[in-house]
Amino acid sequence: MALSPDLIAILVCPQCKGKLDLEANEAAFVCPACRLRYPVREGIPVMLVDEAEPTS
Repeated sequence: MALSPDLIAILVCPQCKGKLDLEANEAAFVCPACRLRYPVREGIPVMLVDEAEPTS
């Protein structure tokens, strides 16, 4: 399921309120500032800091 461009445009990192980058496969949003990866599960972005994974 493709994510809505309108949704992608308004999402920000819940921790720092910075810009998020969407992975090419739309599996997660990545915050370059916090170095956190927010997963997309069943087409729904999980924007919880507790659910985020650190990026390498």
